[in-house]
Formats: sequence, C-alpha cells, structure tokens
Amino acid sequence: VQLVESGGGSVQAGGSLKLSCAVSRVTFSSCEMSWVRQAPGKERDLVSSISRDGTTTYADSVKGRFTISRDNAKNTLYLQMNSLKTEDTAVYYCSADCTISTVYGPQKVTAWGRGTQVTVSS
Repeated sequence: VQLVESGGGSVQAGGSLKLSCAVSRVTFSSCEMSWVRQAPGKERDLVSSISRDGTTTYADSVKGRFTISRDNAKNTLYLQMNSLKTEDTAVYYCSADCTISTVYGPQKVTAWGRGTQVTVSS
C-alpha cells in the first residue's frame, strides 16, 4: 500500500487548503481512511475518518470547518480545510486500514503517508 499526500502549504488564519492523498497498490474501496495530524512537540491526533461506505467522523476541534471525502474512482482521499486557525498548524498524515486478499485469506494492512506540512499564520 502506498500513500502520497499533497496540498499542504502556508496560509493566513481564516484561509483554506485542500489536502489530497493518492493511494496505490491496493483496492482503495477496501480501505478505511483517515487524516491524522501532529503539531510540534505533540502527539499525533486523529482529525477525521471516512469508512468504506462513506460514513465520516471528525475531531471536535475541526467540526464544521473540515470536510473529509473520498473518490474511489480516482483512488484519492481529500481533506477540505476552511476557516483555518493557527492551532491547525501541523504535519498532516494520511492513513489507510485496508483489507487485502491473500492466499491465507483476508488480511488487515495499515499504511501511512509521509505527511504534508500545513502552517497557519495569524
């Protein structure tokens, strides 16, 4: 499973960014997908998740501002981030929990991207 994030950058508070995560080497529709972020000196925190059937969850800190979505035809996960705040500054990682078929039967695989930096200035 390979995940590559893009779309990070620097923006002023109140601005918007859209992150993308291109997924390959796996059947994307078999994966539960998430965005996780890590601010400097802090642990990784779950931002948002989307299930295989499109059910979404959000951290309280981003509800109403961020929207997660997936395009199974393009094997891509998205995170639309609006009304950005300085506290949203972090490295954002894409993660996948996928079920793959093997000769031993279905197996669970978890993969992470390398992250993309989001910096929000006041």
